[in-house]
This record gives sequence, C-alpha cells and structure tokens, in this order.
Amino acid sequence: MDKIPKKRLEEILSGFASSRVMVLGDLMLDHFLWGTVTRISPEAPVPVVEVNDETIRLGGAGNVAHNIHTLGATPVLVGLVGDDQHGHTLIQAIGDEGVDTGGIVTDVDRSTTVKTRVVAHSQQVVRADREDTRELAGKAFQQILEKVEGHLHDVHAVIISDYGKGVITAKILSRILPLAKEKGKFVAVDPKESHFPLYRGVSLITPNQKEAGQAYGRPITDGTSLKEVGQGMLQRLELEALLITRGEEGMALFEGDGSLTHFPTLAREVYDVTGAGDTVVASFVVARTAGASLKEAALISNHAAGIAVAGVGTTAVTFRELAEDLGHFTEDS
Repeated sequence: MDKIPKKRLEEILSGFASSRVMVLGDLMLDHFLWGTVTRISPEAPVPVVEVNDETIRLGGAGNVAHNIHTLGATPVLVGLVGDDQHGHTLIQAIGDEGVDTGGIVTDVDRSTTVKTRVVAHSQQVVRADREDTRELAGKAFQQILEKVEGHLHDVHAVIISDYGKGVITAKILSRILPLAKEKGKFVAVDPKESHFPLYRGVSLITPNQKEAGQAYGRPITDGTSLKEVGQGMLQRLELEALLITRGEEGMALFEGDGSLTHFPTLAREVYDVTGAGDTVVASFVVARTAGASLKEAALISNHAAGIAVAGVGTTAVTFRELAEDLGHFTEDS
C-alpha cells in the first residue's frame, strides 16, 4: 500500500482534531549543546567543541505528547519528574509547547532524566545521561495510577512510552491494561525490549528491527527472519498488530489476520533519527483514532517518520507538514 485515495485521506485527516490520546511513560529532558570543532584536545584524542548555542527539547513521553499536539489532536500526558531544577524546566517546557501538565507527578525521591547531546556540524559527538531508573513505587505509583484512572474514560486511545526509566513496570501495567481493555481503548506501546512479555494483549507495539529481534531471540537479517519474528511475536503476545520500523528498509506491518504489508522508507535525507519512534507511534495512533485502518495508519506514520528524521534532534511533525507530504501521494479515486 503506497497511496490513499484523496477523499479517504481528507476524511481521516479531518478526524485528527477530535482525537484524544493518553500518553503514559518516561519523561525526559533532551538537552543540546551546539557548536563547531576546529581542533583536537591536547589532553586526549577527542575533539574540542566550541559551544555557541544551547537548547532543550522534550524527550520520551513528552515528545510523543508534543507530536500528538502538533498533529492537531489532544494529548493527555501522565508521567513523572524529580523535584529538581531539571524537573521544573521540563514541566515548563511541556507547558510552553501547549501540552497540559496536569498529569505530571513530581517525586521528591527521584531525579529527572536528562540526556545531554553535544552536536557539532549537525553530527552528534557525544551523549551524557543523568537518570534514576528505579521502578515506580509508593506514593508516586498511586498518584500515577489515579491520574490514569481519572482520564481513561475520556480518551480514545492510550500510548505507553516505555524507555525503561522506571515508570512502566509490571505492576502499573497489570492495573492499567485490564482497565483499558474493559473500556475498549486502543492501546499502543513504544517498547523496551526487556519488557516485551508485559505487553501481552495490547493493540499494537512499534519496536525497531533490532528491538524486535532481540526480544524474540532471533536477529532480523532478511525477509525470512523478519516474517518469522513478526508473525511469531504477534501470536506470542496476542496483538492486534505489530509495526516493525526498519530504518532504510522502511516499515513492516503485521496484522492479526496474518497479512504482512511493507512500507518503503520515505526519508529524503536522514540527519537524525532521535525521537523518530515517538513520531511513528503518535501519528499511527492519532490516525487510527481518526478512523484509519491499520494499513492506512501505518502509511501515514511512515510519512510522518520521513519528515521527522530530516531534522536534527527530537522533532514534532505538524499537521500541515504531514498533510502536504501525504498530498503528493494520493489517488483521485
């Protein structure tokens, strides 16, 4: 599938504005130091980056919610930050992007996850992480659960943004997934490979090729191994669908009816894949809640990913960018 009829596309896109999607997961602050390299350090064989700019962006679940917002839909973000300056900065940044911060819990016993990337000449030189990956527990666990339960009735879908930083655990999923299923919500997971068994029975998971191969126990090296891993994981986890992102090979959508659909990459130029997975799951779920079929949602998310990787750093794709890009690939009938 490479095109959507023009009238059908208009129907789907017109539904974006009424979509409400809960995003539950790990919140992260993406900190960027931008500069140039003109010499090597005399202290060690490493480049000296002369920093000329500094920016922050939303990472993890925050970036997913930001993508939902820029696509014209409404995100309901639930996550955790530490009671520190980075946490305050992250909450402020989320609010500045137009995303409601009412679902964010502050934990006095935890530090906020920060990823600092040093970029020179549009190339990432090094990344430094500060994080607390202990599993969610105690008062913070109860507060997160209450936030989810309080909003689950008024959203169309739930995205679990699992970066392995402690918010998504067996305990939280055992409470939330049955509730979502009972209420008939579409549940998608941007997964962490070590947590795959926890996702049994969700509607969709969106691993990249490496994550899928590691989780299943067989590396994906060709079409045969891709099919084995995809169909095997679909059955093992009792999923409605599985979308494996494959970098320059595009995407592969496995559906519960046994069908497999390949989507070739649409990236014109790849500058940075940071946050591309966030864009994929956000655009897929918004399209799905707007009435798209699984194949249509995958095609739309493939276009969104192609736009996202053309920028440097975590990037939120706008409704206008996506609509214009899709418009070049429509059919009149």
